[in-house]
Amino acid sequence: MRVRLRGINSITKKLADGTHRTYWYAWKGGPPLRGEPGTPEFIAGYNEAVARKVVTPQGTLLSVLQAYQQSETVSGRRMADYSWAVLARVLSWGLDRGLVLANPCANGGKLYRATRRENIWTAVDEATFLERAPSHLHLPLLLALWTGQRQGDLLRLPWSAYDGTHIRLRQSKTGARVVVRVGAPLKAALDSVSKVSPIILINSNGKAWSSPGFRAAWQRACRAAGVTGLTFHDLRGTAVTRLALVGCTVAEIASVTGHSLRDVHMILDSHYLARDPALGEAAIRKLETGTKSPN
Repeated sequence: MRVRLRGINSITKKLADGTHRTYWYAWKGGPPLRGEPGTPEFIAGYNEAVARKVVTPQGTLLSVLQAYQQSETVSGRRMADYSWAVLARVLSWGLDRGLVLANPCANGGKLYRATRRENIWTAVDEATFLERAPSHLHLPLLLALWTGQRQGDLLRLPWSAYDGTHIRLRQSKTGARVVVRVGAPLKAALDSVSKVSPIILINSNGKAWSSPGFRAAWQRACRAAGVTGLTFHDLRGTAVTRLALVGCTVAEIASVTGHSLRDVHMILDSHYLARDPALGEAAIRKLETGTKSPN
């Protein structure tokens, strides 16, 4: 009977006399094995090495992952996807069985949201970028701030989507149809651009942008302008914030940006408005206006 031993590793070396010799190990980095493959001595050595192999200490994340994989919970090898959701499920399984003390992934995504809380393009950032960045990158900035749309949708936006007063598009990610009234600053910028391409946003060579090309050019422009810690994606959240600060309702904001009502609430609650000083200023002005002086 032929026995297949898993994990066997071999290394062939040239000896001083010019001959070659193969050394066998129980696994890569494991102990050496005696005898030749297939002999009783070789198999016995392999079995001894496996028996002595260090067991993963209990309480470590690896031990939880291994126990989870061996349990009936796992329905297939595709569960080996190490995404946040899968890790959260594994830790939840371990928490229920007392294998871990907590599940830090229970509320997935919170860490990311926290890191972007203050990443808003201020009026100063906008003015600095427009003053120092190449002119062909001015229109992308204004389009993002005045429409709140994603980079990919804006890079594909054709002139046929603009009728002089509104921009109409279908978002690629959600399929949502959005109609945005074009504000005066954006209208002035659009109407001043020469239509040398069917696509609105073009590079310095008059060609439509590729996503990597635009991303690289945008990052270079931000560094050169001294605008740090901000991305093009942050313009979408900034648009939501600015609409909220001028008194727009959640429904009105969603109708412009194409967010769901839930997403708008999440952005305003967790991302941007939590520390915005303009809200505090507005609140005190309202309090002053609403407080009557005693007679």
